[in-house]
Amino acid sequence: MEPISQTDLILNPDGSIYHLHLLPGDIADTLLLVGDPGRVSLISSLFDRIEVQKQNREFVTHTGYYKGKRVTVMSTGIGTDNIDIVMNELDALVSLDLGSRIRLEKPGKLTLIRIGTSGALHDDISPGSILLSEIAGGFDGVYHFYRDEKNVTVPGLAEAFKGYTAWNQSMADPYFIMGSPGLIRKFSSMGWISGITISTPGFYGPQMRSIRLKPGDEKLIHKLSSFTFNSLRINNFEMESSALYALSAMLGHDALTLCVAIANRITSTFLEDYKPHIEKLARLALDKITRDESSGA
Repeated sequence: MEPISQTDLILNPDGSIYHLHLLPGDIADTLLLVGDPGRVSLISSLFDRIEVQKQNREFVTHTGYYKGKRVTVMSTGIGTDNIDIVMNELDALVSLDLGSRIRLEKPGKLTLIRIGTSGALHDDISPGSILLSEIAGGFDGVYHFYRDEKNVTVPGLAEAFKGYTAWNQSMADPYFIMGSPGLIRKFSSMGWISGITISTPGFYGPQMRSIRLKPGDEKLIHKLSSFTFNSLRINNFEMESSALYALSAMLGHDALTLCVAIANRITSTFLEDYKPHIEKLARLALDKITRDESSGA
C-alpha cells in the first residue's frame, strides 16, 4: 500500500495532525463535538478528571473521564467547512499509522455526538427544547466533493424536497443523510423531539435573516416548516450536521446531533441564557452513554 502524500496528509513537526494538533492517543473513541470553543471547558468541567488539553485556532480538545468512561470534548468552530477538517483529521488519527502514512489493517471506529444550538421552525417547539436530528439536510455542498461509494443519502428525500420548495438550481444541490441508527435508537428513549435538521452555509441570508440584504427566497423558511417526508418534518436550522453525518457515514463512524433550540424563527422568541441548557444536555448525553454501557445496552 502506497503511503499518503505529505500534501494530502499534513503533519506538524511533532507528528501531530495539522489543524487539530492532536496525536492518536489524545482522543477517546467517544467524542462530544461543540461549535463554540468556550463550551469545551463548560462540558469538561463535568469530567472526573482531565488528562489532555490542547488547542490550535478554534479547535479546542479536552480528553478525560466521566464516571469511569474515557471521553473527548472538542470544538469544531462554525460551519460545515470546519467539519470537513475535523472529520478527516479525526479519522486519520484512528485509521492511519501517521509515521508511515499507511492505513491500519483495523481502523478505529468513532462515536461522535454533536451538542449544539439551533433555531426551531415550528411554533410548538419552545426555546429550551432538545431536538434530535434523525436526518441532516445540507445546503452547503460539502458532500458533493466526495465519491460516495456507500450511497449514504436518504433515497428520494432530496428530490421530494427540491420539488416541494421549487429549489433554485443556482444554489448547491441539497443532500440528506441519516444519523447513526444505533445512536438514534439509543437516544430516542429520552423522549426528545425528533426529525430533520437543515445545515446551512451561513447564518444570515442562508437562514432567511435580513439586516440590510434580503434573502433570495423570503418564503423558503415557511416552505421548510411545512415540508414532511415519511412523517418527519424539518424541525430546525444549524450549520454543521449535514457534513458530520455525510463524512461519518462514508468513513464508517457513528454520528448524532442533539441541539437545544435557542430561538424560534416562527414565533420570534429567543432563549437568552442558554448555557445551562447546553450543560444539562451534555450531562444527559454523557449519563446516557455511560449508563447504557455499564448495563450492556
